[in-house]
Amino acid sequence: MARGERDRRRGREAAPRSRPARATARDGEAERRAGRAAAPPRARSAARKPQSRARTRAGAGTGGAFGMTGTRRAALLAMVVCALALSIAVPLRTYLAQREELRGVTASQETLRAEVGQLEQRKRELADPAHVEAEARRRLHYVRPGETPYVVQLPGDEEREPDQQRPETKPAEDKAWYEQLWDSAAAR
Repeated sequence: MARGERDRRRGREAAPRSRPARATARDGEAERRAGRAAAPPRARSAARKPQSRARTRAGAGTGGAFGMTGTRRAALLAMVVCALALSIAVPLRTYLAQREELRGVTASQETLRAEVGQLEQRKRELADPAHVEAEARRRLHYVRPGETPYVVQLPGDEEREPDQQRPETKPAEDKAWYEQLWDSAAAR
């Protein structure tokens, strides 16, 4: 409700409100016609009341780049930096994991190459019939037909029992096959 209407209802006479006159183009024309010189625009702007700082900043366009304040620019910069960090973090983590995996694979490949070299050497040895015969005689105690095998027992061999030379094996118990399987899987 306007002030003038309230005063009228209460029985008071409304006091005329004074408003600052605005200079318009028509006023300047009227003054010129009347022979009066119009006041320069600087004098009129000096007569105005100073506006608040916030309003002056927003209105004057002194918000910096993109019309934003320093705090908003810092927040935007922080968001951009975080977005870049997050977009780089995942590929970087993948790269580092793959590089570590490559080191492990390279080491295992070198181990396998060494093992392949040993196996190829063993294959060449077993290709020689003389070496195969020597292995059969030594490991399997084979003899040629017509040869007489001799077993030489040394004084230290009598003290050693045959069970020490071979790993201990228990005789199979009378159990069902699935019980034996379960016992072997349970490592009993």
